[in-house]
Amino acid sequence: MTHAPLLSQITDYANRADPYPLYEELRKTPVLQEEAGGPYVVSSYWDIESLLHDPRISSDASNLTAAGDDELSGTEQTGLPPSFIRLDPPEHDRLRRIANSSFGPPHRPHRVDSLRGDLARIVTDLIDGFGDAREIDLVDQFAYPFPVTVICRLLGVPREDEPRFRAWVDPLVASLDPDTRQGASAEFKESAQKARMELGMYLAGLVEQRTKEPQDDMLSDLVNSRGPDGAMTMMEVLSTAVLLLIAGHETTVNLITNGMLTLLRHPRILERLRDDPGLSVKVVEELLRYEPPVQLVPQRTCIADIEVRGVTIPKGSRIWLVLAAGNRDPERFHDPDRFDPDREDIQHLGFGSGIHSCFGAPLARLETQLALSELARRLDNPRLVEDPPPYRPNAVLRGPRHLRIAFDGLR
Repeated sequence: MTHAPLLSQITDYANRADPYPLYEELRKTPVLQEEAGGPYVVSSYWDIESLLHDPRISSDASNLTAAGDDELSGTEQTGLPPSFIRLDPPEHDRLRRIANSSFGPPHRPHRVDSLRGDLARIVTDLIDGFGDAREIDLVDQFAYPFPVTVICRLLGVPREDEPRFRAWVDPLVASLDPDTRQGASAEFKESAQKARMELGMYLAGLVEQRTKEPQDDMLSDLVNSRGPDGAMTMMEVLSTAVLLLIAGHETTVNLITNGMLTLLRHPRILERLRDDPGLSVKVVEELLRYEPPVQLVPQRTCIADIEVRGVTIPKGSRIWLVLAAGNRDPERFHDPDRFDPDREDIQHLGFGSGIHSCFGAPLARLETQLALSELARRLDNPRLVEDPPPYRPNAVLRGPRHLRIAFDGLR
């Protein structure tokens, strides 16, 4: 272990492939502030779980800015008002209820499950697209295009427009990486700004169309919702649509890619999944604990003094909740560094907890279950070409940038 501050080591790209020894060190001081004015870093499972439910912890972007957060805050770069994940009650609750009424129970209990057939066909088409190749990049050829296609179908983007949609997503997702933003060229920034503008104009046109001619898609529901919470404004609809597109996309890409990487490192479990696709449910839950796509949540601010393990965190302080460290806390999980889908208790923090628990969790689970079970079934003798693979710069949304896999053929 070097003498550099732990937080610097965790955000250092050199440790991206395996940050878990650093998390183990971090847990020795469960509430850590390494320098005056810096964030308080919380790393134990029970403390994180409690704080995610604590109303004294704010997610409001204006509080975060007032606290002086840095590039890792993940401030939205869309030019739209903050989505509901960056708001506190009561406004958060109002917008989330409206959004959820078009996404899940009780109003749309079958919306996600009804996508199962479409998801299976998309997965099959992508794997068939490997053709005669005996080596692929799982990210570029599978894990990246899959969620974009799904979000397009969910929102109601016409299929002929999906290629345009994907072209806008590339620079937008890239702009979420803090290191990328810091070192971005003028050309990159211009490309990202152009993508934001074009995506916003496209979605605005789609929203206007759905206002006049509603269809059976989520965008129509968001536009025409007239429940007890009222209706979303045009800007709120656009902000929610972009949230689904970007936040849901990036985390699902990482979950699928981290999942396949983990399975290839655990060939016996991969073989079990090949023989029993139903195992995918347990595999995905254990993956969310063992290799979560969201490693830490830095976008929180104290709006009152809070005492955690005898440490008083003053009002106005920034708090970083290191979900991935909590997920491997030996106070909570037996043998936490072992990947074990047969655990009887996998109450992980992979999708957060409390009022800001992941809105798209049901869809991400289903996408990843189908993706991993089908990859296990169809790839003959898959193996890693490079281990560890190259990772994305982002310490928050952690996952391989590329994952080269060799195999002997397609079943």
